[in-house]
Amino acid sequence: MVSPPSYPVPPLGSACRLEWAHLPPMLRADIEARCGAPVTAARSIEAGFTPGMAAVLTCADGSHHFVKAASHRAQRSFAASYVEEVRHLRTLPRATPAPALLWALEDSEWIVFSTEYVAAPPVARPWAREDLDACLDALADVAEKFTPAPAGMGLRTFAAETASWSQAWQTVRLPSHPGRRAEAAALASRADELLRGQTLVHGDLRADNAMVTPAGTAIFCDWNWPATGPAWLDSWMLLVGPYGDGLDVEAVITNRPLLRDAPSEAVDSLLALMAGYFLRAGCGPVPPSSPHVRDHQHWTGTICWLWLAERRRW
Repeated sequence: MVSPPSYPVPPLGSACRLEWAHLPPMLRADIEARCGAPVTAARSIEAGFTPGMAAVLTCADGSHHFVKAASHRAQRSFAASYVEEVRHLRTLPRATPAPALLWALEDSEWIVFSTEYVAAPPVARPWAREDLDACLDALADVAEKFTPAPAGMGLRTFAAETASWSQAWQTVRLPSHPGRRAEAAALASRADELLRGQTLVHGDLRADNAMVTPAGTAIFCDWNWPATGPAWLDSWMLLVGPYGDGLDVEAVITNRPLLRDAPSEAVDSLLALMAGYFLRAGCGPVPPSSPHVRDHQHWTGTICWLWLAERRRW
């Protein structure tokens, strides 16, 4: 079991976000018209790693609105990500545990959209067992309801979405067990074979993309890259954070068929794929807009690598 004091989670507030006050006056007026009343307060969401605006707007009528915005010119890649999110939210089944898309505005300069306001913060770190259980309950429900995934969403496979990840093993620096590089690279390269499935998967689940309401219901946001994959994939991806935080995930796995019955070799392939990708990404240049994103990526890659080594008895 990984010891939290040995591998502390990097600072959680990483994104230096665009603020409500930074938006052009005419754009703010368009947003207020969509919200139905003037904005009297704006609270930026600190969790996450991208610099686009993600804020809860409070209006004069007392209503709350969750709004995202990014500039196509100044934040091209992030704006493109928001466009993808809107595209997928439009086809995401209503029964999915996700905030529904309410409206979207896009022109040559900006992409702005709003989803249902959820009165709950992102899951806190270190992970608590009750939050993890709520999230895993919701993912089990998704696996039951959306296998196969709705054909109208036109989703690619998870393996196709992550096809380039295995290439990271050509240059990745390992934190331990350097003699196992070839085995890990081989495992990662088998993702297309081992990570097949017909279930709707989020594909990017971690604490900052999950919320647990006061009623104990989990809701997942940031559906930028949904795909089809094994029914167990999201649940195992989500376990990386709790495992790194020192939670007894083996007890969790034992009591959950979706986790317990996942093919061991396929789980190891997923961990190898993630370890290589995140270890390499964590060594990249640090973007001023997200000063701790590389630390988080390297932490995630390290935890995946240590877990893989433990599972393989290296």
